[in-house]
Amino acid sequence: MLKKALEGILSEKEASELYSAFDQVGDIIIVRIPDSLISKKKIIGETLLENVHPARSVFYQATPVAGDFRTRSLEILAGEDNTQTEYKEYGCRFKVDVEKAFFSPRLSTERNRIAQMVQDGEVVINMFGGVGMFSIVAAKKKKCTVYNIDLNPEAVKLCDENIRLNKKLAGTVISIHGDASQVIREHLQDKGDRTLMLLPERSDEFLSSAISATKSGGIIHYYSHQHADKRQDAVQVSKQHYMEVTLVKSEILGGRMVRAVGPRYYQTVVDVRITK
Repeated sequence: MLKKALEGILSEKEASELYSAFDQVGDIIIVRIPDSLISKKKIIGETLLENVHPARSVFYQATPVAGDFRTRSLEILAGEDNTQTEYKEYGCRFKVDVEKAFFSPRLSTERNRIAQMVQDGEVVINMFGGVGMFSIVAAKKKKCTVYNIDLNPEAVKLCDENIRLNKKLAGTVISIHGDASQVIREHLQDKGDRTLMLLPERSDEFLSSAISATKSGGIIHYYSHQHADKRQDAVQVSKQHYMEVTLVKSEILGGRMVRAVGPRYYQTVVDVRITK
């Protein structure tokens, strides 16, 4: 769509370099632009604003998601300079700030998959819960208790607001501000029937904490970034990696490739039942 809209504005060579995919969160569009086309970023932003509905703002992602708070720098290209918006998914409403707290619309399918797996009565520990997306979608569907932990105070504020926005939950979401390892060590050891590790770039660093949080017989959803020459090999590579680094007896229940994050680089999830 974007390349077609820019016909006559970009040369054929420039159009071939353009990333055709962009993220839309509520009425905000976030676009990545290759270095070779930075000089054309304003016209790209204006074209998106004109052609995508509903949209009130177009931002250029100036830096990758990074740091303990998992944030990124955004530059306004067209429309209103406001990074807050409302997003709807699976019957839930969410207030998000696309610059101050991590959020990805591309994880929608995975959020629903986890929610379908959660059982009534479960205690779920979401170690890097952000604004509460996974936690609230699960609690919308099941009578579970979810501990949503995050280090970023802005994410925690938004999670608190999102809990208030979604009053008719079957379960309960408990929002906690803090370092996941410390919170688990002090309050949540052996509490979880299910633990989510939604920080794929640092999964190995926090695996021992996830194991500590999870009851014997409980399930860990181990997200990681893995290199694979072929897309279809990414999940097997992830399973092998988990078995190499885990500290406890583990039964692999399944896994899937969540999304591509770079050339031959993939975000994967492995679902494992642990015994300790």
